[in-house]
Parts: sequence; C-alpha cells; structure tokens
Amino acid sequence: MLPIDLSKAAADADYVIVGAGSAGCALAYRLTEAGRRVTLIEYGGSDMGPFIQMPGALSYPMNMSRYDWGFSTQPEPHLGGRRLATPRGKVLGGSSSINGMVFVRGNPADFDHWAESGAIGWDYAGVLPYFKRMETWHGDPNGVQTSPWRGTDGPLHVTRGKRKNPLFNAFIEAGQQAGWPRTDDYNGAQQEGFGPMEATIWKGRRWSAANAYLRPARRSGLLTILRGLARRVLIADGRAVGVELDRKGRVQVAMATREVILSASSINTPKLLMLSGIGPADHLRQHGIMPVADRPGVGANLQDHLEIYMQYKSLKPVTLYTYYNLLGKSRVGVEWLLQKTGLGASNQFESCGFIRSSDAVDYPDIQYHFLPLAVRYDGKAAAKGHGFQAHVGPMRSKSRGTIRLASADPRVAPEIRFNYMSHPDDWIEFRACVRHTRKIFSQPAFAEYRGDEIQPGDGVQTDDQIDAFIRDHAESAYHPCGSARMGAATDPMAVVDPELRVIGVKGLRVADSSIFPRITNGNLNAPSIMTGEKAADLILGRVALADPDQPLAAQ
Repeated sequence: MLPIDLSKAAADADYVIVGAGSAGCALAYRLTEAGRRVTLIEYGGSDMGPFIQMPGALSYPMNMSRYDWGFSTQPEPHLGGRRLATPRGKVLGGSSSINGMVFVRGNPADFDHWAESGAIGWDYAGVLPYFKRMETWHGDPNGVQTSPWRGTDGPLHVTRGKRKNPLFNAFIEAGQQAGWPRTDDYNGAQQEGFGPMEATIWKGRRWSAANAYLRPARRSGLLTILRGLARRVLIADGRAVGVELDRKGRVQVAMATREVILSASSINTPKLLMLSGIGPADHLRQHGIMPVADRPGVGANLQDHLEIYMQYKSLKPVTLYTYYNLLGKSRVGVEWLLQKTGLGASNQFESCGFIRSSDAVDYPDIQYHFLPLAVRYDGKAAAKGHGFQAHVGPMRSKSRGTIRLASADPRVAPEIRFNYMSHPDDWIEFRACVRHTRKIFSQPAFAEYRGDEIQPGDGVQTDDQIDAFIRDHAESAYHPCGSARMGAATDPMAVVDPELRVIGVKGLRVADSSIFPRITNGNLNAPSIMTGEKAADLILGRVALADPDQPLAAQ
C-alpha cells in the first residue's frame, strides 16, 4: 500500500467534490459562485485537444484511452454473452467531453415518477427551474426563437444545426407522414413527435461542462483542481471528512470542513462508496472492507439505454460518405480549425423523434437519432457507399443490473452487469422499434433517397429473426444511471435521500446520474447537469427554485 503523505495534504476546503464531469463541474461553479472554497478531484487530464473540441470528431475521444476509462460489461447472458463497451469520460468535463453532445432534458413524466418513487421535490415542477437556469437557448435557426420553457442566460449554450442536408428534413417529414406529430421543441411544450435535435455546441465548439462551468469557476480563485485517483472517502465518527487519493505516486488527502460530494459517474460513484465501506455489507466483507453503512442499494438499480442502427443505402450522393475519406476529412478539419464552421462544427445529429411503441403507452418510450451516414460509434463505415441510419431504442427498460467491486484495489475496474434484455417487455418494445422504423423510412419523403436496407436487412421479418438481430447487434447508447438511487430515507434500497445525503453517513452526498430512480427519456447529459445545479442549492441550504406561473409541458 502506498504511504499516506499528510504533509502534502491539500489545503482544507469547504467542499471536496470527486469527479469533474457533468454534475461535478456545475456543482463546483455554483458553490464557488456562492463564495465557497472547493477542491475538485479528477483523474483525467486536459480537454483542450481538437478531437474533443471539434463536434464532428465525436467518434474519436470516446474510443481513446487518454479520455475514456475503457470500461466494459461482464458477459451479458441475454445478448449472447457479449461484452459491451461502457465509455465514461476520464478528462475534465467527464462524459460531457466525449459524448455525442445531444441535449435532451427528459420527459416531464420521468421526473414526476421520481417524486412518486420517494424523491420529493424532484418532480417536473421542481426540476424545470434548474433546467432553465443552466441554459442559454439559442432557438431554431429556421424557426422559433423564444419559449417560456427555455432559459436565456445560463452557462450552457444549447443550439440546433441548420439542417442543410435534405435528409434531416426528410426524416422529420417521414415521421409525420407515418402518423406521428411534429414537435418544434422536444425540450419544451411537447416531447412527442419528430423535429430538430438540440446540442451542446456553441460557435462551432463542443460546449462541455468544462467549457460552460469549470473555466468560469477557476476564475473565482476559490477552486483547486487535484489530479489523482480517489481511493476512498475518509469517515470519522460516522461523518465524511475528506477523500484519500493517489497523486503523483503517493497517497494524499483532501480534507473538507463541510461536506464531501461524489460526482464520479454511475460507474465510479458506487465503486467509491463501496471502497469507503458504504454498500451491501456481505459484499464489502468479501473484499476485506469493514462496513460503515450497510446500504444494499449501492450498485443496484443499474440501468441504461440500448439501441440498434437501422441502416439504408442512399440512392443519391447526399450523405456524409462524400467526406468519409482522407481528403474529405482533411478539408472538414482544416475549415473547422481555421473558422470553426462547416461539417466539423456539427455533431450531425440534427433531427430526431420521440414516439410511443403502442397506443397503450402513456408517453413516448422510443427515441430516434437520425444520421446522414451509415456508420458505427467507433467511426467505421458500415457500408462502402452512401447510406443513412436511425439509432433507435426503447427508453424505459425494466431490466436492472449491478455494479460490484472486483477488488478492494481502487485501481481495478468494477464489475459491470447491466443484465440487458432480461425483462420480456424489452423484446416486445425492441421489435416495435424495428417495425416502426421501417414504416418511417417507407414514407414518400424518403422515396427519392431510400435504397436497400443494409441492416437488419429485408430477410429479417419474424419475431425470432428480429430477436436474433437484437441479440447480436444491440449496443449501449452510453447512458448508465441509477446505481445509487434517490428515495425516501426509510427506503432500504435508497442510497441518498431527496437532499442527496448518503443515508447512514453524515457530511456525504452524491450528485450525478447515479441518483436517478429511473432512467429518463433520451440522453442523460442534460439531467446530469441539472442534478449538479439543484444539488448546489440543496447543499447551500437555499430555498429551491420555483416558478408558480410556469406552464408545465405536455408529455
């Protein structure tokens, strides 16, 4: 074991935060804004490389060990024993620095469900003011510019692409032709329908939590960033007093005079809780860790979104395949480097859809990302030629998994088991995804563009055939959450109460996607940042933001 070097302990701060990700950056900014001294521990390094800052290069950082923790699941029994990649950001900005930059708040009913599950104060009325506070919404370059549901002066810039490629609007039109509504703002009055997609991109750059929150927080002079691997939370007499970390070859400590907050991701937060003696007591003892608080919910309730790529050949050369070569990529990169414009200034997710798998479902449970290229997340083209695709998957899987320690050594990755597709309803919903998508692409809006179906392929039609395709090809959408869920303090499976205080330990909170009782509709970056925003007010003892005159959105 490395020696603990108390002589090099960080100067005491009011708060120690572990993790400079989406929630951690927002939290650090709001606490320093209030005059508090903050120490922020982050294992990863700088986010200033062009692969991160250039939106069009999004497939690179999530596949680079420099920026990604490189997690993968244990063999998933319902997906043929495959191990699925589980990227998490290992860099300033966390996963907001390596994600697809898609901005989705979630459906209002998601947050009402949180409150019904014991997370009092986290219903839609309780979170909407924080979504508004965190954003500067720039409207639609082709349409609506103002909205009572949107914020106008927050740190996080939210924009829309110009949808110059005709395929973006064809997708929106096809969704309407197939019988679903149009929505002009899925983050505003109505989520359900097809419309423009939003992104955390500003002036041609990725507008990560590091750009939005961390850099302003640094200018306060109240923020200290320590690079190192958090080993455990130090607990004395039932109270968290600091964090032990590996730094520069020695074990150092960062002490907190007020509180410690874990914002280390839905993978690393439960791992760190367990390394600190907070978790299922029997599991901790198996690894030689003395239990401090027996909380069986730590590492339980793990959830994610799975998706498949429905891909088609394009009859017209209008897709991004034109640029999918060395010369084309070089031209795109040079234009971005010189002017921050062109294809490199967009994540190319510029249209989307949220629909219900059946009329029996209360609110949308399927999400679409449309992309004018047939490609995989690792950047490899699926077809040697022009094509396009929709990423599609169910939003509220009933399957639940776990995070468990593989070792008491903090340097060892935890065991990740999502238990994907373990609930029979998941298969029914995924089959609906395939059939609804085919209906959308069969509409007149795509008649001049649609060629043969690349995958699943026209030969995949029966339930068994579709199930086999899902088993072999479904991939994570990289939205893990729920592994330290929020609930009533009397709930034996809750890890934090609605104030985000870890139940059974004083002076310790969690603020990241771990706390989600149930996964939200869509990408998780926005609700993760909102969690950091709301956590700051809870920690500072402020009255929660409220807007009694605010019209609540439809589902």
